[in-house]
Amino acid sequence: MKLSSMNMDHTHSHEHQHSMNNPQETADRLGSASGGNGFAPDTAGSDAACTLGAFGWNEQWQTAFEAAPKPAAGLVPARVTAQFTNQYRVRCEAGELAAEVSGKFQFQASARGDYPAVGDWVLAQPLPGERRAVIHGVLPRRTAMIRRAAGSVPEEQVIGANIDTLFIVNALNGDYNVSKIERYLVAAWESGASPVVLLTKADLCDDAGRRVAEVESAAPGVPVHAVSALEDQGRGELAPYLRPGRTIAVTGSSGAGKSTLLNWLAGEERQHVQGVREDDARGRHTTTHRELFPLPGGFIMMDTPGMRELQLWDAGDGRQEAFSDIEALAASCRFRDCKHGAELGCAVKQALRNGSLDERRYASYKKTGRELAHQAKKEQAVTKRAKKSADKRLAARENQARPAIDYD
Repeated sequence: MKLSSMNMDHTHSHEHQHSMNNPQETADRLGSASGGNGFAPDTAGSDAACTLGAFGWNEQWQTAFEAAPKPAAGLVPARVTAQFTNQYRVRCEAGELAAEVSGKFQFQASARGDYPAVGDWVLAQPLPGERRAVIHGVLPRRTAMIRRAAGSVPEEQVIGANIDTLFIVNALNGDYNVSKIERYLVAAWESGASPVVLLTKADLCDDAGRRVAEVESAAPGVPVHAVSALEDQGRGELAPYLRPGRTIAVTGSSGAGKSTLLNWLAGEERQHVQGVREDDARGRHTTTHRELFPLPGGFIMMDTPGMRELQLWDAGDGRQEAFSDIEALAASCRFRDCKHGAELGCAVKQALRNGSLDERRYASYKKTGRELAHQAKKEQAVTKRAKKSADKRLAARENQARPAIDYD
């Protein structure tokens, strides 16, 4: 999914500062970054929980690993289970290890999105006698949940990788917002994962069925479920998604009940949760980093920090899928280049007039279109400037390499 938010999430820096010569310092940093749920390496490394199958490894990933280039000796497959700024926690057959990318990896990475993300399968080199590893490569992602990174320069940031199902969580309190759900759906369809909308805290809503119907009309082809962890309501409806080996990511705004959902499905507290402000239904950031959790039943769940503001990143196909009903209407317009304004034979305008297309939904469709067009222009401008700078550097190197001409 291609998501953007202004939240408390940590970001990569292309100027990684390594401490590979000090394993204890690396482990300490990972522990402090996680706010108490930090790095606690498994020194046994032999129990069943350490097998790769518990984290989604299968024959397809084995084939991908065997086909991948091996830039170093002793490489093994490992899955990134947590990320803390520039450090990672990975799981391999040897157990849980702290990890950092190699210097060569940093040099060859051309963009932030090239770096490992939670959910990635990587080529890891465990260091003998230490609970650390060096990451030398990333196996090709099957799906990717991406957003624009915070900052003035357009840049993608991978939030999670290799996700099978994306739970879009919206609470049935003051957080409930159909337009917000539509934006998440645009990003979800773009990611390649299968979206499912979960309307949490159904115990707080007297008419949850009507809310479900509203979201279903705004989310063609997407399953919508009202659930309540407090009342143990709706668990059976989620069973088809909770299959062994499947990876499920949970996304939504702070206070929507993502961590509560994780704990509910786990049958125990895996993530600490905090209350929601009653005056505006806004939550506080309980989850401050992305992390994978193997849960009973054999599926894997990814918890992510809440997002206060969601922007879209390169999600043209996702927009078409999320608004497939409007796209179908547009295809019926008399003119192929119809702008849905004053043109004759506009099927979209006709649907707005007869009430079969909701004005709010059409406004959301237009808004995401403008946003994506603006984003594309900014990306083109950045790419043009980067190419110009690269050409200047190349010309400067060529001039330095030319022999001086003696005119005497």
